[in-house]
Amino acid sequence: MFEDKVLSCKDCGVDFVFSASEQEFYAEKGFTNEPGRCPSCRAARKQQSRGNGGYSSRPQREMFPAVCASCGKDTTVPFQPSGDKPVYCRDCFQPRTRNNW
Repeated sequence: MFEDKVLSCKDCGVDFVFSASEQEFYAEKGFTNEPGRCPSCRAARKQQSRGNGGYSSRPQREMFPAVCASCGKDTTVPFQPSGDKPVYCRDCFQPRTRNNW
């Protein structure tokens, strides 16, 4: 049903083979577009996005110091504690959320 195709990479211009098995995989997943990049350019692009934490435009999250209300350990949290609600470290917070399910 599928036959190997030679495609040209839109990044580097190198010709690469879009194999019959890859085409079958794309069809099974419901992908309608053929790949536009060769395997090495796809890998480089994936590595680049992973180097940025997977999000190229998301800024680094600011963390704030806090003291755990349960164990008293110094910790950091991704929000500015207001002081009117308890703040928990990761170890104390996780069991609390599991028990609430």
